Amino acid sequence: MPDLADSLDALAESSRFAGVVRVDRGEELLVDKAYGLADRRWDISNAMDTRFAIASGVKCMTALAVVALIQEGRLELETTARSLLGDDLPLVDDAVTVEHLLAHRSGIGDYFDEDTAGEITEYALPVPVHTLARTEDYLAVLDGHPSKFAPDERFSYCNGGFVVLALIAERASGVPFPDLVVERVCEPAGMVGTAFLRSDELPRGVSLGYLHADGLRTNVLHLPVRGSGDGGIYTTAADVRRLWTAFFTGRIVSEDCVREMTRPRSVADTKRYGLGFWLHATSDTVILEGYDAGVSFRSLHDPHGDLTATVISNWSDGAWELAAYLDDRFGAA
Repeated sequence: MPDLADSLDALAESSRFAGVVRVDRGEELLVDKAYGLADRRWDISNAMDTRFAIASGVKCMTALAVVALIQEGRLELETTARSLLGDDLPLVDDAVTVEHLLAHRSGIGDYFDEDTAGEITEYALPVPVHTLARTEDYLAVLDGHPSKFAPDERFSYCNGGFVVLALIAERASGVPFPDLVVERVCEPAGMVGTAFLRSDELPRGVSLGYLHADGLRTNVLHLPVRGSGDGGIYTTAADVRRLWTAFFTGRIVSEDCVREMTRPRSVADTKRYGLGFWLHATSDTVILEGYDAGVSFRSLHDPHGDLTATVISNWSDGAWELAAYLDDRFGAA
């Protein structure tokens, strides 16, 4: 599809895009292009097999790991957070359930509240980032935030709620959350390049996340050293396609669960929300988004046409112009 590739090339140049773009329709790979540098210090280019952080893109994987445990009978949608939290996080309302958390309808206070946050590159965690290496470590930042509203009263996007889900899943399964995601999501989907990595010891073939279009300053002081339920996984554009394919063919959770997870629970801005997935306002297109210091990511999937369009950038606002073009081009605007 030369006109699509040419348009993306022009947009990439004008927006100073760095990252990867991939578009699949069925078995046909329409676009598969990498731009810019993965490491500006050493002039190392991004490639299609480069692994990138996708920030909140991981929330669907958190949801899938939780729903996989529900299928096994280890949890239920009606399971209360309190039943797994015990005395931890006493400000979480006792009536908050797994379903409320998955749907962003829990009302719990958020350690990173996007309703009140300023510039993404100015946010600073209240504890040293190197202390957040395990999901249990996040208790230090999740605690002390009063509820915003009663459970199920309304939608409010909540990063902390998905870390609470990771904690619940870890305690219900007895498996560390990063390993649980690999076991329950990545392996069934064949996502061989996806894992939670420490930002202070990134291996070869992983992009650094840059705060701005220019300069050498990375996001290493802005984000937890190792992510959990709300962000911090690294993946490739090919693995994102594998995720969508495996999800909609029932290889991660059952097709009944797929329908339940993509059933709208709320209207939020110009989109709807299910359980761990953004949903187009009027069509069946399903959307993943991630935004953080040094990270911008968007992937849309039309399950009827088996079309996936993914943009991942390794600087904070790098993805948005190309993502908007693909949204418009493929009917998700």
